Amino acid sequence: MADVTPPPAVKTVPKPRDQQLRDLADCIRFLSMDAVQQAKSGHPGAPMGMADIATVLYKDFMQFDAADPHWFDRDRFILSNGHASMLLYSLLYLTGSKDMTLDELKRFRQIDSKTAGHPEYRHAEGIETTTGPLGQGIANSVGFALAERIMNAKFGDDICKHWTYVFMGDGCLMEGISQEAISMAGHYKLGHLIAFWDNNSISIDGATSLSVSDNEVERFRASGWHVLEIDGHDTDAIRDAITAARAVTDKPSMIACKTIIGFGFPTKAGTQKAHSDAPGEEEIAGARKILGWDSPPFVIPEDLLREWREIGAKGSAARMAWADRVKAAPEALRTEFARRNDGELPADWKKAIAAARAEFIASGKEMATRSASGAVLDHLAAAIPELLGGSADLTPSNNTKAKGMIEIKPDDYSGTYMHYGVREHGMAAAMNGIALHGGLIPYGGTFMCFSDYCRPSIRLAALMQIRTIFVMTHDSIGLGEDGPTHQPVEQLAALRAIPHLAVYRPGDPVETAECWELILEAPRQAALIALSRQPMPLLRHEPGTDNKSAKGAYVLLEAEGGERKLTIIGTGSELHLAVEARDILQKEGIPTAVVSMPCRLIFEEQDAAYKKAVMGATHARVAVEAAVEMGWERYIGFQGRFIGMHGFGASGKIGDVYKKFDITTEAVVRAAHETLAEVAG
Repeated sequence: MADVTPPPAVKTVPKPRDQQLRDLADCIRFLSMDAVQQAKSGHPGAPMGMADIATVLYKDFMQFDAADPHWFDRDRFILSNGHASMLLYSLLYLTGSKDMTLDELKRFRQIDSKTAGHPEYRHAEGIETTTGPLGQGIANSVGFALAERIMNAKFGDDICKHWTYVFMGDGCLMEGISQEAISMAGHYKLGHLIAFWDNNSISIDGATSLSVSDNEVERFRASGWHVLEIDGHDTDAIRDAITAARAVTDKPSMIACKTIIGFGFPTKAGTQKAHSDAPGEEEIAGARKILGWDSPPFVIPEDLLREWREIGAKGSAARMAWADRVKAAPEALRTEFARRNDGELPADWKKAIAAARAEFIASGKEMATRSASGAVLDHLAAAIPELLGGSADLTPSNNTKAKGMIEIKPDDYSGTYMHYGVREHGMAAAMNGIALHGGLIPYGGTFMCFSDYCRPSIRLAALMQIRTIFVMTHDSIGLGEDGPTHQPVEQLAALRAIPHLAVYRPGDPVETAECWELILEAPRQAALIALSRQPMPLLRHEPGTDNKSAKGAYVLLEAEGGERKLTIIGTGSELHLAVEARDILQKEGIPTAVVSMPCRLIFEEQDAAYKKAVMGATHARVAVEAAVEMGWERYIGFQGRFIGMHGFGASGKIGDVYKKFDITTEAVVRAAHETLAEVAG
């Protein structure tokens, strides 16, 4: 039986090999413990344990310029164990970030501060990604490293050649997403990715041996990583390990750093009490004595602050040399890089949308929206070279690989298509890293049901407001024979509940093209497009390029023969049922309008007058969607009716499944009469 006895407190600290480096690291330690103590909450243990590693990394290796945090060819630093946020905030302050003042450190974890409990993208310059849920950062870092290699293949060493460094803790490696990320990075030989494992053997519950006995070193080796093991407080060993890792460019590197959590605490160091407790004044006083730190809270000695500021400024020369190389590049390459770096789409990219629409209208054929999406991407991939496609081992089903796209392979990053493997969560998190890196627009596909596997990363994309595009096919019971395990019923409601996430469900090929146009026009909005397996009729035949989906919902067919008496709202593969039901009701003398609502989020952003005009004055309303009702109450009210799912699906032919659950034209007509009777009351 494994020994689960927590290790004893570490009451002494190893003598430093380099006292100046220890002093620089202690700046991080005392800012971290002082901020946590003032906030009465936080996680001081990891910042104190990883301070030596961070100091060597930033002093001797990190290529960055605190005066220009957006410099494209900077190294990226990712804090996967985001609870250790004071480590990052301390580094930003010490190196001279304009955003990170001493006052912000004193406001740690307070409302509207830049120093949130976990790092949040755009809260302060220098925070590369939002981390918190453990494992997200290591998976994000795979995306950053992939993007660096892909951009390097396109623009060369002079414009893009940098490193991605990621700190991660025991908890990050316990989360399942970590294995997806580790496996992906090893397969693609991401040699410019270096991960530091804070191997302190402590979790919130106690010793990590309570719950895990994995050999992490062999786990990484088995996935194709270069691995080193060091004392995380030996600055010479840290420097030598990073140097060795940077010399291995055909494998990612993991440096296992044996550290003491809460390094310097007299009674809590090396124990779970150092992880997430405010240390207390007595413990901090003891740390000051042990580490020989005489300065009062939040005060950094001038000589040490000066040296840290020099570290923050040392990258200025490299940045200017890089800028000169960009200026000296061939004009076409320089222009293309500048466009991508600025996040601007090619001038004529919308011609691709128009061409796809024209093809759909000319053919007039029934088409699954997954197929329509693939056809749109065929045009877009040629028009927008920074599109980076991909799928979680469902490329033929998701229709995500456009014509002319070449697969990215280990040692060959010149393509524009990723095979992510059956790693939905890792794919979603890596795409976030790619989007954050800059220069590429990632989209990746899987089945809608498996959005549950991606959800934490989808949520973070929405929180960060970045253009990560999730392509979800087989979006309803309409996938048929695969049955209820694969038939999403609650996922649409769950995804629509995520703030800032634009969930699109187009109802025909033309709407599919319009949704792609809207997704690409919004650089600060995460988007998910839900697409059908089964074919559906072309409902939009009008020529031109007017995007009727642009306001989230619109009147597809207005009532005829008098004032509107009934509104039927539909999305996706059920929209044609609304149209067919309207035809029947109009023949019965009931003036009926059909509203298509491809994106509820955008519709809710419209003014009240527009929403009222679309929904109509009548309270007789029917909504039809092959998903659960949750959320539709907002639009149909107490007197309306909903045609959709009230439980899980079933395995069978698509038509039979729809009939079994009474999602049919006849059911919509029946519901229409019920709501009309209710309103007439």
